[in-house]
Amino acid sequence: MLLIFATNNANKVAEVRAALGDAFTLQTMREAGLDIDIPEPHLTLEENAFEKVRTVTRLTGHDAFAEDSGLEVKALNGAPGVHSARYAGPGRSDVDNIRKLLTALEGSADRSARFRTVMALILDGKEYSFEGVCTGRIAPAPRGAGGFGYDPVFIPDGATETFSEMALFSKNLFSHRRKALDQLIAFLHENKD
Repeated sequence: MLLIFATNNANKVAEVRAALGDAFTLQTMREAGLDIDIPEPHLTLEENAFEKVRTVTRLTGHDAFAEDSGLEVKALNGAPGVHSARYAGPGRSDVDNIRKLLTALEGSADRSARFRTVMALILDGKEYSFEGVCTGRIAPAPRGAGGFGYDPVFIPDGATETFSEMALFSKNLFSHRRKALDQLIAFLHENKD
């Protein structure tokens, strides 16, 4: 079964390929011949994920899935949320986003947060969605060299290391993206021809 993952983010592709194994043929947008950036103009993770998967399916004619993830910090009323990737503004980097987050949390005793992922799938013309959540807290300073995004400052509940300090295997035990992906994979196995 060929599936197109509506992303060109190499870190996300590596996580998904490791989970999918050999049961499915996975292509990125670039591998499917799409060299485009799909806007994420919506106010929810769900809407952004479906925007991406609908665009890829329309342009390729293939089954596809997409995801949108956000870091929701309790003391910041759920921010950065759907704006996580662009939290520090245009031309931002992961370092800029983390710096803005830590500045916003200065003096806050409540550092609880959660990562949330919504995966949108179009299979045989029908739409499905899957959600994964990982609760945790924001570290006072970045730690670790692995991962991407907010991984250097996010410590999942039940762990003492940030996502950046963990090996991929350990991160996947907690990962919001992996939880949503596991649901998607189970669904695909149940509906495989």
